[in-house]
Amino acid sequence: MNEPALYRWPASAAFGRPVPKTKFYEHGNVRAALREKFVDDIQRITWAYKLADTTIHLGGSDAVPEIQVFTIETKRQDVADDVLAAIDKSVHFPLIFEITGPDRVRMVAAQKTLGTTSPRVGTYFSTEWLPADAPRCSLPTAIDLSSLYEAILASLLPLPTRVGETVSDATDRMNAARKLQREIAALEKKLRTEPQLNRKIDLRKQLKDRAATLVELTNPAPSTKG
Repeated sequence: MNEPALYRWPASAAFGRPVPKTKFYEHGNVRAALREKFVDDIQRITWAYKLADTTIHLGGSDAVPEIQVFTIETKRQDVADDVLAAIDKSVHFPLIFEITGPDRVRMVAAQKTLGTTSPRVGTYFSTEWLPADAPRCSLPTAIDLSSLYEAILASLLPLPTRVGETVSDATDRMNAARKLQREIAALEKKLRTEPQLNRKIDLRKQLKDRAATLVELTNPAPSTKG
């Protein structure tokens, strides 16, 4: 598992502009229940940093023209992923979030694919909660904004990426592993209450097969067995 880390964002990229929560209501269909989460969970949203060619001298691309860092100050314990997704989908740049609470902070992001209408946002991955004054690392070495974005996302994944594996591929692999873990838990529950021996044998076989697949998915290097 990757060690939790926060980045030391370049001073040249500091932006520091407050963003009213109403901006996200106006952008699209934010249902009433989600609007309540915005009001109840978020104290303040700040567009904290703008990573762009003009600020950190890394060229952008159609996929990653800039990277924005938003700081979200919580009223309560945390901010839910569906709230982050509503913000993410309303901003046509890749976003990195820092969620801040009393004396603690976590960094969270999902891979975002820009499109002509609403961006497509993947699974959110996060550091653990860290002390607000935790040491920060320099940004990963990168030749452009696309490779910087890929490196930042990779640092948030719960497992290291494999050699030559993109963050998108790694995310798909980890989502498949999570699905298998849920299936294994359900099968184990069935096995504990199944009275028929032949059915127990079948359940054990299913468990063994899924467990082997889970090991393969979570292995840092793919199996070379044909």
